[in-house]
Amino acid sequence: MAGLEVAGADVARVERVSRTAGDVRQGPLGRAATVVYWFVVVEALLVLTAGPGLVASLFLEPGLGSLPLYVLCAAPLGPAVAAAFFAWRVFLRERDPSPAPHFWRGYRLNALDALRVWVPSVVLLAVLATNAVSDVAGGLPPTVFLGLAAVLMLWTVRMLGVTSAFAFRWRDAARISAFTLTARPLRTLGLLSLLVLTGGVVAVASDAVAVLLASVLTFLVVRNEAPVLDLVRERFVEDEAG
Repeated sequence: MAGLEVAGADVARVERVSRTAGDVRQGPLGRAATVVYWFVVVEALLVLTAGPGLVASLFLEPGLGSLPLYVLCAAPLGPAVAAAFFAWRVFLRERDPSPAPHFWRGYRLNALDALRVWVPSVVLLAVLATNAVSDVAGGLPPTVFLGLAAVLMLWTVRMLGVTSAFAFRWRDAARISAFTLTARPLRTLGLLSLLVLTGGVVAVASDAVAVLLASVLTFLVVRNEAPVLDLVRERFVEDEAG
């Protein structure tokens, strides 16, 4: 009987410890720790998946002749960003304490679609950069190519968000993404602000600083784009389902 009483006391103590741990996780400190943990893990996974290509780009010779190699080095960034978008949507919806499974699930589901979006866009950006700094532009000022590059980047990031959330065909996703640029102008302006912020970080600091802020930047994009995805769901998903 004494042994049973001791065992019962041990079980009660374990239950109290478990309840205390649960209360800590649910409290302000626990929630803050979860948020910090998410940012650290998503950052590490972004660096892991996109970092090799970015590091390889550091060893390339500057110049137009290296543009194809720069495009190749930038290719892994698209799937990495799409996976981060996928994970951050889970975070905003559920606050699951384990970010890594959601990141890898997003990467597995969206890698090919992200490459179909990202690689052509990077190629077009390389073409625009070439025209902006060479004499083949027909006398057009560089600001024209900067404007086209900005529109292309807006469409690309918007489409990465759309394709990481919905299983559209490429041409449908491209059309929907272009439509939402004008259908939600404030969100497009917010996305432009984030792109300008990223470009400013690269210009003032370095590419490395932008990479270290990648988890924060992707989170801000997902927060900005949430109403856009709601519009897409309402206009192009629920209608088709009905």
